[in-house]
Amino acid sequence: MILPLLTLRLMCLAGLWPITLLSGSHFPNRKRNKDVYLGENTRHKHGGRIDFKMKKSDSTKSLLIKSEQLLRIEDHDFAMRPGFGGSAIPVGIDVQVESIDSISEVNMDFTMTLYLRHYWQDDRLAFPSSNNKSRTFDARLVKKIWVPDVFFVHSKRSFIHDTTMENIMLRVYPDGNILYSVRVTVTALCSMDFSSFPLDTQNCSLELESYAYNENDLMLYWKNGNDSLRTDEIVLSQFFIEQFHPSYGLAFYSSTGWYNRLYINFILRRHIFFFMLQTYFPTMLMVMLSWVSFWIDRRAVPARVSLGITTVLTMSTIITGVSASMPQVSYVKAVDIYLWASFLFVFLSVIEYAAVNYFTTVEEMKKLKRGKLPVTFNPTQAMAFDGCFHDNELDLSPFPELSTTPSTERTGTRLWRKRSIRHNINFIMSNSYMIDSYSRIIFPLAYLLFNIIYWSMYS
Repeated sequence: MILPLLTLRLMCLAGLWPITLLSGSHFPNRKRNKDVYLGENTRHKHGGRIDFKMKKSDSTKSLLIKSEQLLRIEDHDFAMRPGFGGSAIPVGIDVQVESIDSISEVNMDFTMTLYLRHYWQDDRLAFPSSNNKSRTFDARLVKKIWVPDVFFVHSKRSFIHDTTMENIMLRVYPDGNILYSVRVTVTALCSMDFSSFPLDTQNCSLELESYAYNENDLMLYWKNGNDSLRTDEIVLSQFFIEQFHPSYGLAFYSSTGWYNRLYINFILRRHIFFFMLQTYFPTMLMVMLSWVSFWIDRRAVPARVSLGITTVLTMSTIITGVSASMPQVSYVKAVDIYLWASFLFVFLSVIEYAAVNYFTTVEEMKKLKRGKLPVTFNPTQAMAFDGCFHDNELDLSPFPELSTTPSTERTGTRLWRKRSIRHNINFIMSNSYMIDSYSRIIFPLAYLLFNIIYWSMYS
């Protein structure tokens, strides 16, 4: 017995006997070697190693088929709504607002991210269950059944999040009740009124409606009433959210009829502090800076003109910057009223100096003609002086001195009482230095009165 085995081994080593016959006929672990042999063939055929036993135990595909068979998806036409031909199917909605991403005044729109959940019943998807537990699926099964075709009215852009997969959930209960949830971001139109900007309050709404099914086929409603709308803690940079509330209505289209429509209403009140720092405070400072010229000598032409032009140009820059960040509306906004009124005050301060300069020049020319000034006096040099020239260096009194007799005093008193507005104006023109004195009081009081009226109207 030993000799034949030794002979066979020598023949195998010499290549005279097939190794497969040797391994299949003379080793006791034949079944194990057969498995190894099959594994080698499989590896050469498919280019990779596959565990045969694991392949036999992988039942993912069979379980998916069983789920579809359990829901009887192939037995029904899910292109039709549940209860087709009968009464309208009720579809409950509830929404959780995750964030308000942006609000654009220029485009008059807002961007919101929310979880939109639908609730309805489809008896075609009812299935027997011993433990009465629901089954949860993702977007792959949603494409095979009927779901409500809810869309956002007046939306500009919208998309369902798809990282890392589509953010869609479908939960089916044994009695056929269905929960369908999506996470969506939508940019929708908001018709804003800027007549009180930036002291305004905006009322925006996101509207939901079925696109194909009117009220005879589908009835949208808020599932839990006012509690159907929930929000996380939302903080906006320019707005304070005063209120979030749902509402309900009907929309009519002449071609297709009446549709149920749901509204997500939210009221936004603008924070004023940003605009106080960027617009109102700089404007106030420019107006007050223009008043500094009233304390500069009226003959310091370069100083007063440069100050006036600087404030005017700065006000123009502020107005241009505010207008560039706002939509081109055809009505006047509250900020426009304030900016243009302030610009008027700055402009009037420049006009005030022009009047003072002109009246001073005219009066000095008159004095020069009457011989009140030295022949060597040059009005042009005086008007271009650096501000050190004072009124007491010139005799600019336009009226001759009156005698101090009692009759003259009584006559002067009567003339003063009967003096007309024209004489008062002539008096001011003859004493042009008094215009600056009056402006130091009139301009601040007028601007203060304007601010009181403005803030009482719009606050």
